[in-house]
This record gives sequence, structure tokens and C-alpha cells, in this order.
Amino acid sequence: MSARIEDAGDRLIIWNGNTAKRGALSPELYEAINQAMEQAQEPRIRSVILTSEGGFFCAGGNLNVLIERRQLSETQRRGKVDELHDLLRGIRACPVPVIAAVEGGAAGAGLSLALACDLIVAAKDAKFTAAYVKAGLVPDGGLTSAMARLLPRPLAMEMCLMGRPVMATRFAELGAVNRLAAPGKVMEEAMVLADHLAAGSRVAQGVIRGLVAQAYETSEADQLDAERDAMAAAAGRDEAAEGIAAFLEKRPAVY
Repeated sequence: MSARIEDAGDRLIIWNGNTAKRGALSPELYEAINQAMEQAQEPRIRSVILTSEGGFFCAGGNLNVLIERRQLSETQRRGKVDELHDLLRGIRACPVPVIAAVEGGAAGAGLSLALACDLIVAAKDAKFTAAYVKAGLVPDGGLTSAMARLLPRPLAMEMCLMGRPVMATRFAELGAVNRLAAPGKVMEEAMVLADHLAAGSRVAQGVIRGLVAQAYETSEADQLDAERDAMAAAAGRDEAAEGIAAFLEKRPAVY
């Protein structure tokens, strides 16, 4: 089985099991991610964790598949890329935070997949690579957009133009990785983050995800309006009443 969903109570764990191909993208992984995004609509789900078996998060697209796509028309090839982009749009539209737990490394579209998540936990020895250029290809999956937001331009250019891998420790220094963990301990740290999220306000977290995501592409004036509307709505919810009361009473909130 190259992909599976583990239902862990208040969280869903998507396991990329394509170990023979270092976690390369597969139809089964697409299906598992899409299914998990639908299941995340359930109120009991507070987070989704995307991780892998076999010690490598995701090596991106399968080059053998890309060779086969040379026989397709350019319009058909665009459609295949759109399938990847729809997958990433689905992750960004998830109602709860999505955590990438990266062992080994993430390459190509696998890096796009990790950067599409809200929080990233990575092994200290993990490597992030955008090596499309080495195969005469160019980045997809929103990778250039994500890198432009998260990384200094010279580093983004070097990664894309030269295919140079960058260690997770460097990404963490730049704030592009939230937590570093010892190799083999990434899921433990991801579960700690999931525990923290589960104790918070599900609705507020979902709204915050949307506000932060759109802020990169929205004018300040429009963002102020969006924050105004979101805050006005939040202040009237039962979650806010409980959260404010808990804060004033110096006790944990019960959402």
C-alpha cells in the first residue's frame, strides 16, 4: 500500500508508503490526501499530519511517469500539472492546520507538498531540494511562490537554478521550519504540535489559517477589512466566550 490514512482520534495521519520510490508522488497518495481533507471537515478533527514511511518524506514526481507524459499533448500535460495544483489547493483549504513531518528530505514536488502545509517538523539531517533543473524541468506545485515568501531571493535562486540541497537546519534558521527533531523522532514532535492544536479553538484556528494565507497576496486595506470582519464574527462565538472566561479565570479553556 503506497498511501494510507490513520485515524488517531482528533487528528488524521496521512502515511506516504511509496518506500520503493523514496515517497514519490502516486495516485494513491493523491487519493489519501484528498480523502483526508474531506474527513477533516468533521468537528472532532483538529489537525492533519502528512508524513512518510521508509525514511524519506517525498521525492516528488516519478521521472518514469514524466517520460511517459512526453507522448501526451501539451494541453494534456497541463492537465496533469493541474491535478497536482488542485491537490495543494485542497491542503490550503483544509479547515484545520496541516503539519508536515519530514524525515530524510523533500525534493521537487515533495518540497512543494511540505511548504503547502501550515507547520513543518523536520529531522535535523533532512535535506530540501528543488532539483528540477537537473532534469531539464522547472518547478511546479507553487514552489517558486512558496520559496519567494519564505526564503531570501539568492537562496531560492541557487536552489532552483543549481539544484543545490539545503539542510533543514538552514531552513529552521530562516524560519521556514517550525521544529527540528532528531532523526527518527519527527513524528513524536509532530504529535506534540498536534496536541497543542487540539487544545485550542478549532474555528479560530481555521479562520487564522485563511487570514495568514491571503495576507501574502492581499493589499493592506483589504486585509484590514478581512481582519475586521473575522474579528467581529469571532467575538460573537461561544468559543470566544469560553476563551475569554478561561483567560480571566486563569484556567485552561475547554473548547
